[in-house]
Amino acid sequence: MRAILDTNALMIPGQFGVDIFSELERLGYDRFIVPNQVVCELKGLYKKGGNKVEVSVALSLLDRCEVVDAKGLADDMIIQTAGEMNAAVVTIDAELRKRLKDKGITTICLRQKKRLDYV
Repeated sequence: MRAILDTNALMIPGQFGVDIFSELERLGYDRFIVPNQVVCELKGLYKKGGNKVEVSVALSLLDRCEVVDAKGLADDMIIQTAGEMNAAVVTIDAELRKRLKDKGITTICLRQKKRLDYV
């Protein structure tokens, strides 16, 4: 099964020490998709001087992901790609979770700052 990761999802390991890939595999996911806008957001955060350790960890995780080319705003492309690929979305972004729910797209979120689970 496929899971699409947004910027916040890729930041979870650096912020909370949670191995998102092990957690996703526990839930049955084996393909990890990242729209190219997410990569651009992470690179922008790194350049702006945000928490470079957390962002560096997030960027290093891209090696385990399939980056897909999409045009448009990151959240819009995540929703569109999830619908096209019949994929779940991993995010801790409340607004994006609401939009995903409205579209009937499976959403996975961080719970108790230590595990991933369905919303």
